[in-house]
Amino acid sequence: MDNSAAFHFQALTPDLILDAIESIGVFPETGLLALNSYENRVYQFRCDRGQRYVVKFYRPQRWSDAQIQEEHDYALALAAEDIPIAVPVVIDAKTLFEFKGYRFALFPSIGGRAFEVDNEEQLESVGRFIGRIHQYASKQAFTHREPLTPQILGDDAYHYLRSSGIVDQSMQNAFFTVVEQVLVKAKQIWQQHSFDTIRLHGDLHPGNILWTPDGPGFVDLDDARQGPAVQDIWMMLTGDRAQQLLQLDILIDAYQEFCDFDTRQLALIEPLRAFRMIHYNAWLAKRWQDPAFPMNFPWFADIKYWEQQTLAFKEQLAALDDAPLSLNQFNC
Repeated sequence: MDNSAAFHFQALTPDLILDAIESIGVFPETGLLALNSYENRVYQFRCDRGQRYVVKFYRPQRWSDAQIQEEHDYALALAAEDIPIAVPVVIDAKTLFEFKGYRFALFPSIGGRAFEVDNEEQLESVGRFIGRIHQYASKQAFTHREPLTPQILGDDAYHYLRSSGIVDQSMQNAFFTVVEQVLVKAKQIWQQHSFDTIRLHGDLHPGNILWTPDGPGFVDLDDARQGPAVQDIWMMLTGDRAQQLLQLDILIDAYQEFCDFDTRQLALIEPLRAFRMIHYNAWLAKRWQDPAFPMNFPWFADIKYWEQQTLAFKEQLAALDDAPLSLNQFNC
């Protein structure tokens, strides 16, 4: 079980946050602007020297110090390769700090607007940078970061959700029956394929890419892990099948300027989507005792949500039976 499941951030007061920041020699000049983060607590501010920063307080007991440090070291290594990625500030040769039981890190604030997935020029640029990231990422493996596996994202998430009691009793049979079917099918497809794994961003959806005057800026390596390269690509795909094929064509074409892509991994897209759906519901269930979650996800406790999720998993079961996306011009 996730040891951080019952934790909440109520003791992380504004005064404690400011004291923590000042403990590393940085002195906020403005108030704290809370940014959109639920797993951790993230705030933007400007210091007395005019520099804008983001401070990130990690949820206790979720990652070990070694796992967080490996994330930081990976970000710094990518930045050294001229990859535009948010990196932790190094102070006295350290990037991970502790104050009254809370671990935290400081990042320069990256300004930018939302990345537009339907903008082909932006999508091409993002594909090119993902290729560059993966070119470097494939040189060695993570040692401490949690891997992307059906066991962790699928089985473990399913069992937690089942034992949590969060699913409305009247929906439990219908919901868990279809989730079990989805999980079995997704694991079957996964096991039919062998593939190399690399260091991943892990959660590379459009919201973790900012568009700056110089192009894309990548943020939030909190879910960095070892897994198949397609994990950092499939969440860019939106719309119907024809739109997804066009987007995939653009991404892979740009990606392969720097890194070969094994298109056999395209068969993993729907299993990965299925695992993400299960994992997301389990994540909300694990965090439900944190007051921030009922406040921001009130629909999670509504029977209508579980009716909708049952339908969504039925649709995903059908998607798992469909032929995977295929780009013949890139097939190995």
